[in-house]
Amino acid sequence: MSDVVERTLSVLPGLLGQHDPGVGPGGAGGPGRVSATSRLGSLIRSITALTSKHEEEKLIQQELTSLKATVSAPTTTLRLMKECMVRLIYCEMLGYESSFGYIHAIKLAQQGNLLEKRVGYLAVSLFLHENHELLLLLVNTVVKDLQSTNLVEVCMALTIVSQIFPREMIPAVLPLIEDKLQHSKEIIRRKAVQALYKFYLIAPNQVQHIHDKFRKALCDRDAGVMAASLHIYLQMIKESSSGYKDLTGSFVTILKQVVGGKLPIDFNYHSVPAPWLQIQLLRILGLLGKDDPRTSELMYDVLDESLRRAEINHNITYAILFECVQTIYTIYPKSELLEKAAKCIGKFVLSPKINLKYLGLKALTYVIQQDPNLALQHQMTIIECLDHPDPIIKRETLELLYRITNGQNVVVIVQKMLDYLKESKEEYAIISLVGKIAELAEKYAPDNEWFIQTMNAVFSVGGDVVHPDIPNNFLRLLAEGFDDRKEDDQLRMYAVQSYLALLEEEDALYPQKFLQVMSWVLGEYSSLVTDVDPEIILTKLHSLLKKTVITSETKMWIMAAVTKIASHASCSKIVDKLIQEFSNSLDTCMRQYAFELKHLCEDKALMRSLLPFDGSCNDMVVDASLSFLDGFVAEGLGRGAAPYKPHHQRQEEKLSQEKALNFEPYGLSFVSSVSSSGVTGRQSPTGLSFGSDTSGNSAETGHKETNTLKLEGVRRLWGKEGYLPKKENKVGKENEPQAVSCGSLLAGQMGDPPALRSDQVTNLSEEDKEKQQLASTLFIGLGSNAGVSLMGKADTATQKFKRKSKINETQSSEEASDFQNSAASDFGPLLGTVPINMEDCEENIRTRLRKASLCSSDIVEDNLAFETPQSLKKSGLDDRLPDSRLSESSLFADSNIEIFQPSRNAQCESASKTPLVPCLSEELEELTHSEVVELCQSDALALYLCKVWTDDSLLLIVFVSNKTTSALNAVNLVFEEAEHFQILESTTYQFPVIEAQNVERCQKRVWMDKICTQGILSGSVNYQSEMETRLEFSITLSLVDFIRPMEMTTEEFGKLWLSLSNDVKQNIKMSSSQDSLSAALSTLQQKLKLHIVDTIGNEGILACQLLPSVPCLLHCRTHSGMLALWFRSPCSALPDGLLYQCQKVMEES
Repeated sequence: MSDVVERTLSVLPGLLGQHDPGVGPGGAGGPGRVSATSRLGSLIRSITALTSKHEEEKLIQQELTSLKATVSAPTTTLRLMKECMVRLIYCEMLGYESSFGYIHAIKLAQQGNLLEKRVGYLAVSLFLHENHELLLLLVNTVVKDLQSTNLVEVCMALTIVSQIFPREMIPAVLPLIEDKLQHSKEIIRRKAVQALYKFYLIAPNQVQHIHDKFRKALCDRDAGVMAASLHIYLQMIKESSSGYKDLTGSFVTILKQVVGGKLPIDFNYHSVPAPWLQIQLLRILGLLGKDDPRTSELMYDVLDESLRRAEINHNITYAILFECVQTIYTIYPKSELLEKAAKCIGKFVLSPKINLKYLGLKALTYVIQQDPNLALQHQMTIIECLDHPDPIIKRETLELLYRITNGQNVVVIVQKMLDYLKESKEEYAIISLVGKIAELAEKYAPDNEWFIQTMNAVFSVGGDVVHPDIPNNFLRLLAEGFDDRKEDDQLRMYAVQSYLALLEEEDALYPQKFLQVMSWVLGEYSSLVTDVDPEIILTKLHSLLKKTVITSETKMWIMAAVTKIASHASCSKIVDKLIQEFSNSLDTCMRQYAFELKHLCEDKALMRSLLPFDGSCNDMVVDASLSFLDGFVAEGLGRGAAPYKPHHQRQEEKLSQEKALNFEPYGLSFVSSVSSSGVTGRQSPTGLSFGSDTSGNSAETGHKETNTLKLEGVRRLWGKEGYLPKKENKVGKENEPQAVSCGSLLAGQMGDPPALRSDQVTNLSEEDKEKQQLASTLFIGLGSNAGVSLMGKADTATQKFKRKSKINETQSSEEASDFQNSAASDFGPLLGTVPINMEDCEENIRTRLRKASLCSSDIVEDNLAFETPQSLKKSGLDDRLPDSRLSESSLFADSNIEIFQPSRNAQCESASKTPLVPCLSEELEELTHSEVVELCQSDALALYLCKVWTDDSLLLIVFVSNKTTSALNAVNLVFEEAEHFQILESTTYQFPVIEAQNVERCQKRVWMDKICTQGILSGSVNYQSEMETRLEFSITLSLVDFIRPMEMTTEEFGKLWLSLSNDVKQNIKMSSSQDSLSAALSTLQQKLKLHIVDTIGNEGILACQLLPSVPCLLHCRTHSGMLALWFRSPCSALPDGLLYQCQKVMEES
């Protein structure tokens, strides 16, 4: 510690300006400078000499008090202020707040000379964060320094921009930073690239127009500038690699030069040429070469060279080798490279060094899904790692075993995981492992008894840190059951018997979530156990309620269970006693439950109708419009109550009354990236979900934003069945001998696990025999001829607990909300999937999986987008297919969805018939409408759609065509409740009869409830032909479908503009066809339905509204071939959505 202090003290004089230009050691101010240094040095020495935290706090508070008085004094010079800033930095780094000095740090950066400005910038970067309100005061200083002719000032400004800079002020400095990309000094160009990388991370839409300049930076003559640009390319290629395939040759050339030592020696680290640069390039090549044989072929030689040269025994070379292995197994495979990578992994795994062994296990876990034989080579080493003293090695070994789990070894692997779980005290490890155990138990459980016992162990050992999804999934599985009613009852009966046995133990303490699961199961299914008196179960639950360790939330679960059990019992003394005890409880929730139970017990018929047996999955009819409150509202208005005002209207009135400046921060912009739009680099706001307090009021949309997981545009590589792109590699492998399979490269050398000879067995010790036996159980099914598969591959065996696909799972979010809050059963939607457009089947499939909600938790929505499956093409490797070539079976690998597929013969017959072409009525023909398009069809029925854009809504006209020669009865059309859209009428429509060769139609009015650039509205049609048939469809709706022109005068525009606070600015490059403002405005008017309010010179103003009444204003200005757009709206999400649409239509035109 003393060495560190001495080195710090030796460096600080230089920072404090001992060598100011023009001032010698004996010049004026010399003693003052020595005094400044000695003050900081004495502070550090005083702190290191202290013996307690209390003494340190006392000393620092004294120092901060002194500094506060010094920096606040009007006579303090900038030189003294600089010295005070250094001491403040030191105090802040020790964890003590010095907020009084923040504003002085900004002033020092604005007013001082080079050294003082340097300390000011340093203090600001350490004191403030990106969203700090004081950071806005630094913007003008940064702009001024960026325009300076002094290189040091420019460097300092670029450094602070790349570290912290307000997102809203990026347009102010972006043109200046763009110019710095052409600067003659390489350090300026490098820092400019780093600043643009920061901008791309926090606001990618701001830099989408300068991607060409990134390519110039990649080819810069200075290696540092080139290296800085790799960060941007790595991020962009992660989001979408297809647009950068043409740069593969450039990246390969750069890597060859780096590996060959062509870079300056300054980039070397322990004689290894530019290792960090190599790692970046290897990651980029892995992303570019994935599932692409032509691109992968370009990089085989350089990968081989990288493996060959990285032989120096040093940690940095091990890192390069690890990245090489990952890249080799990621790109389109080559047998020679795979063999070398396998040898490299073997060296890591067999190394006695813990770090290398961990690296080998990590690499083995990554490649095991593609080469299972590699695990067989090192099975004994893996067994030894299970007993390794290092917990990290143990955990990574369990992760490896998790990847190779199948139906034959699941019992042994889960037991190993549970053993580790009982020993582990680390919360992260517990959360991760219980999730894996629950998934394996649900997927591969050999019987009901093992499944229930395993889940009991998960809940007991995991405790209350278990992720809510695990008990949710478990209860949902029990509630929904399987296709076999008898099997359902057996599983539920065993669960009830198991929980009754656990509650027999008087002194046992169970986690709260486990008690909640027990309560729910006993309340729902205890009546299945006929040999146990309900009074006994009620007695056990009553004893739980009296325990002090039971939380209030768990007590509510128990009360709900008591209520359900009481509904099936004639009368109970325990229930009467419980009502008497809790009717006077201080807990208002318990008191309410007691009163409800009392009133329900007085009317048994009502109680049984409200709490039916196994009614947790029944549909609930919810009045979304709350029409039952109409009388209450009318009565209130009659007494003089004020009518309800939407949020945006209240905000406008508030802003119009206030004369002061509005310092509220801008709303959150979008951060999810677009993968499917034609706008390069522009991120789509589709991925965010914008909550609203009232589902029927889209005007409030966007004011309550949720930071949910955004997966739109992300390829689905993993499902519960494992690694999805490998689903299709089972068929056709034997017919294509030229294909190189990762799993079969070593089959000739390896084959099945070698059998031990009898004479060898006799020589083995007892410990070795146990290891051999454990290996035979853990690695069963991993041979080259085995029929079972890994977690990373498709299973040939059916899943043990396969859930049914229920129509009633497509309930609305409002229904789910009410369903959650009911005491009978707390269920709600937890997981949804975006529909998959399947062109080959000419139908759109929309499904939703819901997980049971254990408590009043937030709704988590996880949208997984899949690409359209196409016919498989013969290639060199069937198991390395891109998403666009996934089969239907792989897309639905473990979604547990029963998919209706029309037979191929039926499709051919229906295609040969002349379809009945529907048409609009004369009234609707006069309105703006789309073409009539087909949604889906079967051999008996076809659905068509036409969009009609009315002034107050989007009108969806659905035509149902009967293609048969007989009438269809009771055709039922059902729309699912969508996240982003609101159907104004009922979501169902029934056609009593559709005559033969006839077309019927229905229409639905739709609003956008949550802002998105594009969303899906799904539904299904049920009809009875020879058998009951269900067709599913999905309708793609865009934000533009709900935008309408908003007519107003220039004066009204100005008043409304001042009242709006949420705004977004962006510059768009104009094409040659849009060389004038009038042409650009005309494009926006025609494509986006914007109303042109006025045009003055090179400026124009436009207005529109999102149905029903959310305004959005746009100010346009042309300058130097650019179109500057400035949006304002009361909804924070709407400007971003419209900006994305503007960029799209401008590029398309």
